[in-house]
Amino acid sequence: MHSSAARLGSPVSVIGLGTWQLGADWGDVSERDATAILEASVESGVTLFDTADVYGDGRSEQIIGSFIRTHPEVFVATKMGRRLEQLPENYSMAHFRSWTDRSRANLGVDTLDLVQLHCPPTAVIESDRVFDDLDALVGEGVIARYGVSVETADQALAAIARPGVASVQIILNAFRLKPLDAVLPAAIDAGVAIIARVPLASGLLSGKYTKDTVFAANDHRTFNRHGESFDVGETFSGVDFERGVAAAQEFSVLAASVGLAAPVAALAWLAQLPGVTTVIPGARSVAQAQSNASAGSVESLDITPQVTELYNRYFRAEIHDRW
Repeated sequence: MHSSAARLGSPVSVIGLGTWQLGADWGDVSERDATAILEASVESGVTLFDTADVYGDGRSEQIIGSFIRTHPEVFVATKMGRRLEQLPENYSMAHFRSWTDRSRANLGVDTLDLVQLHCPPTAVIESDRVFDDLDALVGEGVIARYGVSVETADQALAAIARPGVASVQIILNAFRLKPLDAVLPAAIDAGVAIIARVPLASGLLSGKYTKDTVFAANDHRTFNRHGESFDVGETFSGVDFERGVAAAQEFSVLAASVGLAAPVAALAWLAQLPGVTTVIPGARSVAQAQSNASAGSVESLDITPQVTELYNRYFRAEIHDRW
């Protein structure tokens, strides 16, 4: 199943593939396994890969670049802005040029399909000069379109208000519902694509973890659990791990009641929300990639009341106003 938003200008699969794990921070994934995951995703109907210049210092982009030489139909969304400290002055035209040149080389393309500012400081989203520079890069053919990846709903709304922004990427899942309040309606009105990231709450919504589950030392679910390396909201959506495990067990029961595995139900529900353009789960195996992609063909799934009740009971007080 494909969807589009006016400003994106290109239909993409409602289930995409996030490729952070093909670069780093999720334990080790070999290049052979990474390519097999890309292949299985495309064979299952996925047409959008999401990556970034900093995932494995370019490794993720390079693996995708090799793959798309024989699969030019894949839409690649990359990101820039985290090769330097997160200071507004680092979001300059000179840096935009060097970052996009590097990504074009890694991906082996002349024009980048979509470049997203990678969770920049709020001041960057409020800077007219930044967006003038991005418009200039579009005019030059360096990038086809641009978007913003954000941490907060307020940042999303500020980005949506920019006339040149094609997409906003935001954390959205059954344990992080705030974007339903204002972000999704605003995106619909503006024709801006919404790319839902962390859709399984870093795996919590797979229902496979217990409170005793241990992750590798080089996995962000170990080293960033309290926000030591980047925004804690990127790890388990910012929810307490043990509460998340308990809520995920309840979600698994809900999924089973509609005949679905927990991760498939979580992705299908998300993909069907009005305003969501594509959902970008990661995958560390071919089977995971195939299972994720299958969520795109699930028939109408109306579990929003139950999801909302679960969220309100477990998480709302703790996280709703943080992001």
